[in-house]
Amino acid sequence: MTAIKHALQRDIFTPNDERLLSIVNVCKAGKKKRNCFLCATVTTERPVQVNVVKVKKSDKGDFYKRQTAWALRDLAVVDAKDAVKENPEFDLHFDKVYKWVASSTVEKNTFISCIWKLNQRYLRKKIDFINVSSQLLEESVPSGENQSVAGGDEEAVDEYQELNAREEQDIEIMMEGCEYAISNAEAFAEKLSRELQVLDGANIQSIMASEKQVNILMKLLDEALKEVDQIELKLSSYEEMLQSVKEQMDQISESNHLIHLSNTNNVKLLSEIEFLVNHMDLAKGHIKALQEGDLTSSRGIEACTNAADALLQCMNVALRPGHDMLHAVKQQQQRFSDLREQFARRLASHLNSVFVQQGHDQSSTLAQHSVELTLPNHHPFHRDLLRYAKLMEWLKNTDYGKYEGLTKNYMDYLSRLYEREIKDFFEVAKIKMTGTTREGKKFATLPRKESAVKQETESLHGSSGKLTGSTSSLNKLSVQSSGNRRSQSSSLLDMGNMSASDLDVADRTKFDKIFEQVLSELEPLCLAEQDFISKFFKLQQHQSTSGTTTNEVEEMDGVGLSRSYTSGVPQTISSEKDMIRQMMTKIFRCIEPELNNLIALGDKIDSFNSLYMLVKMSHHVWTAQNVDPASFLSTTLGNVLVTVKRNFDKCISNQMKQMDEVKISKKSKVGILPFVAEFEEFAALAESIFKNAERRGDLDKAYIKLIRAVFVSVEKVANESQKTPRDVVMMENFHHIFATLSRLKISCLEAEKKEAKQKYTDHLQSYVIYSLGQPLEKLNHFFEGVEARVAQGIREEEVSYQLAFNKQELRKVIKEYPGKEVKKGLDNLYKKVDKHLCEEENLLQVVWHSMQDEFIRQYKHFEGLIARCYPGSGITMEFTIQDILDYCSSIAQSH
Repeated sequence: MTAIKHALQRDIFTPNDERLLSIVNVCKAGKKKRNCFLCATVTTERPVQVNVVKVKKSDKGDFYKRQTAWALRDLAVVDAKDAVKENPEFDLHFDKVYKWVASSTVEKNTFISCIWKLNQRYLRKKIDFINVSSQLLEESVPSGENQSVAGGDEEAVDEYQELNAREEQDIEIMMEGCEYAISNAEAFAEKLSRELQVLDGANIQSIMASEKQVNILMKLLDEALKEVDQIELKLSSYEEMLQSVKEQMDQISESNHLIHLSNTNNVKLLSEIEFLVNHMDLAKGHIKALQEGDLTSSRGIEACTNAADALLQCMNVALRPGHDMLHAVKQQQQRFSDLREQFARRLASHLNSVFVQQGHDQSSTLAQHSVELTLPNHHPFHRDLLRYAKLMEWLKNTDYGKYEGLTKNYMDYLSRLYEREIKDFFEVAKIKMTGTTREGKKFATLPRKESAVKQETESLHGSSGKLTGSTSSLNKLSVQSSGNRRSQSSSLLDMGNMSASDLDVADRTKFDKIFEQVLSELEPLCLAEQDFISKFFKLQQHQSTSGTTTNEVEEMDGVGLSRSYTSGVPQTISSEKDMIRQMMTKIFRCIEPELNNLIALGDKIDSFNSLYMLVKMSHHVWTAQNVDPASFLSTTLGNVLVTVKRNFDKCISNQMKQMDEVKISKKSKVGILPFVAEFEEFAALAESIFKNAERRGDLDKAYIKLIRAVFVSVEKVANESQKTPRDVVMMENFHHIFATLSRLKISCLEAEKKEAKQKYTDHLQSYVIYSLGQPLEKLNHFFEGVEARVAQGIREEEVSYQLAFNKQELRKVIKEYPGKEVKKGLDNLYKKVDKHLCEEENLLQVVWHSMQDEFIRQYKHFEGLIARCYPGSGITMEFTIQDILDYCSSIAQSH
C-alpha cells in the first residue's frame, strides 16, 4: 500500500499541487468487484482545500487516472454501518449516497479517522459520523492547536507560519545591510549565528550585574513575610472570639424556633377545632324540626327544608386528613346519619299519605266532570305538592332508595287515578260522537252518571258490532230506494261502517269539534303533569342525545327503576329526560289505547272522519314537536297519528276497491256514476278540511290515486255498458269531473282536469257523429260517388256528364229529402239523444246544439259540391240552413 501511495502522490497529486494524506482500497457495494482507491488530499497552496478523490487503475496499463473528486465541505454524513463489530462497508453522503466496501476494516477506520481530523482542522464543519466508534474519534482528537493532522506527512504544513508585514520589513533591512545575503546564503547564515552568540553573551553579563538589586529585593520579601505571620496570629484570636459568639447565637435561635413551632401548632389546632365546630354543629332548632317538624303547614315545611339543607351541609363537609379518626367526629357523623334516616322515613311516609289522600279527593270530584267533555284540573294538587319540591331534592341527594320508592308510589297512585279520569272522559266523548249520527241518537238521551258510563260503552260496542254486519242490507236498501244518486253511491263509502250518505255537514262538523276538544283537553293535562314531575322530582328537561323512543321504555311496575340503581346509589340511565318519559308512560299508559279506540269509533261512524282526525292530529303533533320532539306527548300523538294515517289510507284504498267492484244496471241508463259523485263529495269535503293544513301532501297523493282510479273505472263501466252508449257514459262523467275540478281548483290535479276536458270533448264529438250518422243517406252516397270520380282525375265541371251522376239523377235524389222528412228525422234523433242522456248533468241542449252544427256543416258541404260540379244548373236543396235552425229550435222547445 505504501508503494501505491507513493506512486499516486508522484503521478497524480504532485502535478496538481496536492498532498495525499490517506488512502483506502474500495469497491462499490452490491456490484461486480472493480477496485478503485479513495484518497483524502489537501492542496499545498493557501487557502488549503480538502478533497476526496476517486482514483482508478487504467485497463490498458499500470498507470492510474483521476476519475472523480468531491470537496470535503460537500460531505454531509459518514456512516460506518457498525460501531461495535468489524464491518468493511461504509457510506459517504455527498449529493447522493455512495456505498463502498473497503478491502480491510483497518484501512476503513484509518480513512474515516483522517476525514474526521481534516474536518476538525480545516473546515470547522459539523459532519455527522454515524455508527463510528467513539474510541476511534477520541484517539484522533489533537492535543494542541498546532498538532499535525495526519502523521509526519503533515508536519511541514503545520510548522509553516506566514510572516507578518513588520517581520518582512525587518528581514529586508537586514538583507540590504549584507551584500552577499542573497548570493552566499551560507556565509550570511554564519554571520547571523555569530551575531546571535554576541547578543547571548551580553544578556548573561547584564543578568550578573543586577545581583545586588536582587539581594535587596529578597530582604524586603523576608520582612513582608514576618508581618504576614503577625496578622495571621491576630486573625486567629478574632476567630476564636467569633466562634464563642456563634455558639451562643445558635442556642438562642434554637430556643426561638421551638417557641415559634409551639405557637404554630396551637394556631393550627385552634383552626381545626373551629372548622369542626363551625361545619359539624347542627342547631337545636334544626334538630327539632327534623324530628318533630310539621309537614302539613307551609311554615313547618320551610323549617324542615332549612333544617334538611343544614343537615346535608354538615354531612357533606369535606373533612381534612385525620378528622375521620377522631372519636367525636365519628359520633357526630353517626348522629347526622340517624337524623337523616329518621327524617327521610318520616318525609316518605307523609308524602305517601298525601298521594293516597289526593287520589281519594280527586275521585270524589270525578262524577261532576263525567257529564261534560272536560278533564279534572290537577293544578291544586300540584300546587300543594310543589311545596315539598326542595325536600324531594334533598331526599334524592341523601337517600335515593326512598326517593325511588316515592317515585314508584306516585306513579302507581296517579296512574290509577288518571286511568279512571281518562276512561270516563273518553266514554263521554264516545257518547257525544255516537249521538251525532242518526243511528246513535238514542245514546244521547241516556243518563250519564259514573256508574252508567260503562254500561253505555258496552251497549255502544254491541251496536257497533251490529253495524259491521249490515253492509249488504244497507246496500240493498240504497239500491231499492228512490232513484236518488246518493242512495245508489252509499255502497261505495259503506266500508263495513255506517254510510257516509247518512251524515250531513253539521254532523261532521260536530264530530270535528268533539275530536278537537278531546285533544285540547289531553294536551294541557299531559304538559302540566310533565312540568310538575320535572319540578317536583327535580328532573331536568334538557335535550337528550340518546334518541330513546317510547317503544324502548321498559315497564315500570316496581322493577324498571330498581334495575337502574344498585345499593341506593343512582346510576345514570340514558338521561333524566328519559326518566320523565318513563314516568309519563307509566302514568298515562291508557291515553294511547283510548285514543286509538276513539279513532276506530270515528272511522266506524264515518270513514270520512279520518280526514278531520288526520288534520287535527297532525296539527297537535306539529305543535308538540316544536315544544319538545322527544316528549311523551309528542311521541304518543305521533304513534296515534300513524294509526290515523293508516285509516286515511284505508279509506282511500277502500274507495278505489269499491270502484273496481262497481256493478251497473243493465236495464236503466247509467248517468253519473256513483263513485264520480262521491269523488266530488270527497274532494269538496277534503278541500274544506285541509285548508292551510300541515298534511296537504298526503291529500294530494290521495287525490292522484283516486282520480286515476276514477278515470280507469269510468272507462271500464263505459265499455261494459249495454243500455247507454259508451260515448255518453264517458262524456257525461268526464264533464262532471271537469266541472268538479274547475270549481274546486285543486292545484295538484291540473293535468287531470285538462285530461278530463279533452276526454269530454272527444267523446262528445264522437257521440254526435255516431248519433247523427248520415241523415241524408242517399244524397250522401251520391256525393261520395262524385268525390270518387274527381279523385280519379275527372274535372269537377265534367262530373255532370257522367251517366250515373248527371243532373237528372241529382234532382231525383234531392226530391227524396223534403223539409218535412228532414224535420221528422231530427225529431226522432232528439228523442233518441234524450233517452241516452241523464237529467243530472243537463247536457241535452249542449249535445243537440253540437248535432245542429254538424248537420249544418254537412249541408254546406253538399251545397259546395253542387256549386262546383253542377255550375249554372240552378239545382238546390229543398230546405235551407234557416229551415234547419227552425227545425232544431222547434224540436227542442216542444220537448
